[in-house]
Amino acid sequence: MTDKLTVSVLGTGIMGAAMARNLVRAGHGVRVWNRTRDKAEPLAADGAHVADTPEEAVRGADVVLTMLHDGPAVLDVMRRAEPGLRSGAVWVQSTTAGTEAIGELAGFAGAHGLVFFDAPVLGTRAPAEAGQLTVLAAGPSAARDTVTPVFDAVGARTVWTGEDGAAGSATRLKLVANSWVLAATAATGEVLALAEGLGVDPQDFFGLIADGPLDMGYLHAKAALVLEDRLSPASFAVSTAEKDARLIVEAGQRNGVRLDVAEAAAERFGRADALGHGGEDMAAAYFASFEEGKPPSP
Repeated sequence: MTDKLTVSVLGTGIMGAAMARNLVRAGHGVRVWNRTRDKAEPLAADGAHVADTPEEAVRGADVVLTMLHDGPAVLDVMRRAEPGLRSGAVWVQSTTAGTEAIGELAGFAGAHGLVFFDAPVLGTRAPAEAGQLTVLAAGPSAARDTVTPVFDAVGARTVWTGEDGAAGSATRLKLVANSWVLAATAATGEVLALAEGLGVDPQDFFGLIADGPLDMGYLHAKAALVLEDRLSPASFAVSTAEKDARLIVEAGQRNGVRLDVAEAAAERFGRADALGHGGEDMAAAYFASFEEGKPPSP
């Protein structure tokens, strides 16, 4: 079996577009579709075929890769793609869809003879563009030879979490990882906002914790986006962070776990979105600390 595949990428936002480009660079035949066609059009210059409909995009594809906003969006698009789906095709479901939605999506796959892989990814814009994502994957070992070239094209590492994609073990690990990422992002914004409010130079704080157990590269990376006004283009958007935070809270509730920090982070990202920062990097949750959406005048 050749390792050059026909891959359909449904959803060409920050992550999906980067993944599609890397699949083209790896020599695969790539078809792309996006709800807003203008976001998919630039991929034509990279060698991808831009489809008008999900059905057209998936027709005859060896692998269908979904990278959409959430579980309901994925199910809606796959229903629209249904007439073009080939029984036996592999479905790589990379949207962070949450634990409840994975069962529904796997059920759709089973009803249409698709080989289902629960395969969310860790990483933001830069690692996605460089093909350096970490793929978290669960799915049948018998079909892994088919998906391995896809995972190798988009990621630097694949972490296998199980044989049964429907069980959602990859999604569960992704939610645990994201709970840490989102908490750290929210805390970074609050540190900067408190420093602003108290008249403390953030660099004094960074110097205080430098090279100690409280220091970490992620703090500096996200703080720099705020301090240097580099919130666009987003590596991971505020609106997506809010969605993921709410999925984390819901997953905890269904399993008897109260997640106060994740719940507060969801509200914080929601306020930032309402203030007009939804399309900016999630570090823009910083602005949610201020009643009028910006630091008060000195």
